[in-house]
Amino acid sequence: MNLPNKLTMLRVLLIPFFVFFLLAPAFSDNGKYIATGIFIIASLTDLFDGKIARKYNLVTNFGKFMDPLADKLLVCSALICLVDMKKLEAWIAIVIIAREFIISGFRLIAAEHQIVIAASYWGKFKTTFQMLMIIVLILDLAHPAFQTLGVALTYLSLALTVISLADYLYKNNGVLKEQN
Repeated sequence: MNLPNKLTMLRVLLIPFFVFFLLAPAFSDNGKYIATGIFIIASLTDLFDGKIARKYNLVTNFGKFMDPLADKLLVCSALICLVDMKKLEAWIAIVIIAREFIISGFRLIAAEHQIVIAASYWGKFKTTFQMLMIIVLILDLAHPAFQTLGVALTYLSLALTVISLADYLYKNNGVLKEQN
């Protein structure tokens, strides 16, 4: 297993620890800081695994499959926790998670026809802003500017989620046409 794939697997392995420290009542505020640190480390593995894989020609089928899945598991776990903690409206989490299911289903259809659909810049922006939103919402600092930043990142993430879905479907509508 090469380094990018190890980083992807590390991201998956960090998820239970992230959720544990975020939700375990025994840690109170310390738990949210530990969880934030874990989330940041996991998010950085997403940045580095792709850069390393492309730079050193270490792209594998395993990585193509697991990298987006690891991202979805990390972000969806965080969103569900944030809803449980009453820091995010459930409907926002549902829209974001629904987009991930739609894209995953779309990629499965494409894969059946040996079509690989690369991530778009809209999708990368979406992921970046979702991760920033999650960090800000977890930290939940009492300063009004920080609260405003959390709201802004939430709605920007939501908008990018919808835009990236529309862009993805528009650019790859031929995949569905081949099914008819």
